[in-house]
Amino acid sequence: MTAHPPSTKVVPVLSRRALLRAGALGFGALATEAFLADAAGAVVSPFIAKPANFTPPAKSIIFLTQVGGPSQMDLFDPKPMLGKFDGQVHSERVEMFQKGSEANRILGSPWRFQPRGRCGMEISDALPHLASLADDLTLVRSMHGEHNNHGEALVLLSTGKIFLGRPSLGSWVSYALGTENQNLPAYVVLRDPEGYSTHGALLWQNGWLPAAHRGTEFSTRGAPVLHLQPTTPVPPATRQDQLELLAQLNRRHLAEFPGEPELEARLQNYELAARLQLTASSVFDLDAESAATRRLYGLDEPTTRGYGQRCLTARRLVEAGVRFVQVFTPIKPFNQPWDSHRNVDTEIADIAAMTDLPSAALITDLKARGLLDQTIVLWAGEFGRQPVSQNGMGRDHNRHAFSLLLAGGGFQPGRIHGATDDFGYRAVKDKVSVPDLHATLLHQLGLDHRRVTFPHQGRNETLADAEVTGARVVRELIV
Repeated sequence: MTAHPPSTKVVPVLSRRALLRAGALGFGALATEAFLADAAGAVVSPFIAKPANFTPPAKSIIFLTQVGGPSQMDLFDPKPMLGKFDGQVHSERVEMFQKGSEANRILGSPWRFQPRGRCGMEISDALPHLASLADDLTLVRSMHGEHNNHGEALVLLSTGKIFLGRPSLGSWVSYALGTENQNLPAYVVLRDPEGYSTHGALLWQNGWLPAAHRGTEFSTRGAPVLHLQPTTPVPPATRQDQLELLAQLNRRHLAEFPGEPELEARLQNYELAARLQLTASSVFDLDAESAATRRLYGLDEPTTRGYGQRCLTARRLVEAGVRFVQVFTPIKPFNQPWDSHRNVDTEIADIAAMTDLPSAALITDLKARGLLDQTIVLWAGEFGRQPVSQNGMGRDHNRHAFSLLLAGGGFQPGRIHGATDDFGYRAVKDKVSVPDLHATLLHQLGLDHRRVTFPHQGRNETLADAEVTGARVVRELIV
């Protein structure tokens, strides 16, 4: 970058809106303009589809968020040395999170691995349905994080840093690209209707991005959107008149308070809610699916029904033009179900039984419908587990190594990327950080992670914050 001498020119004082216009670069300017009123005074939707930096292979992301820290050496990263030295003291003292690993004794995996598909990718018997799709998967074995606590690690996975208050990945995608369906939000969250996972709604916040880009929660049980339909039925013509009057009043109110982004966002959300009344029911009508499709996702079995409904709904949402869908794991038996402190045999078996079949069904269904090439499916948790035992049969948290899966969206199918040490404790080859992952995901959506910016406290912020994190696009993962 060429240095320039300081300017002595007097700069006129700018309004907040003018300052945002002047300070925003790249997609920042586009998103700021999306909040302005049009010539007639109507609020312009922030979800208007925006062009990418370059022609992308993918249009949308489905993020299957595996809360709790799936064990890499019991699922995706076989380590024969763990079995060979089972019960012996590990030569390297591991970084403990909880008590119970004081003996530092190695724990062999109770799960059996075998090569899968033509590519020979080794995945354990804990995930037989995902394993059957090995030739469609990209397996990254060299992920690493920054924190051993669930909260901070989940925030890192969602936002790129461990600190609260930053926009989530889905919010950045919504901000940069909008949605192809103006009757649906760009960023939708599907959680367990029973409650929230660890850190709850903090994982889909908009941070300092405009409020409209926060993840919108939909339910797969009962009414998809609470309080959306009027309690007393209203004839369609009357309802249309009401909405037109409301829009006029909203525009008049906005004209009295120009340059108020929170008010603009609130009005836009109200208008979106009105449009949702016409579309939400049809998108969430899983009865419209064939019996074969419902069986594919496990909707006919109590164990898989809940997660299967969310995965099937995610497919219907991206099919309808939603950019980013985040699907969360069940919260029973507890709200971070991959957290196998007590027993990596039984605890993994319990959560795998609920999520494996629906996760595989989603990929299979997208591929059958010709949607997988344009949809990225990300299966990932916040960190991995340790090679030593905790309480004899469990494993503690491990930020130094974890594995994740990618499918579709231009990622190389059947590829295994990176490696950990002989005991699976540290990523040692072709390491991938969470900011690297985010940069790569944006790239596959046609976005340069250095150019998707938003002005905040005198700095043009980005998702991956490459200047600080050194984030890069992992080109070895993509076609």
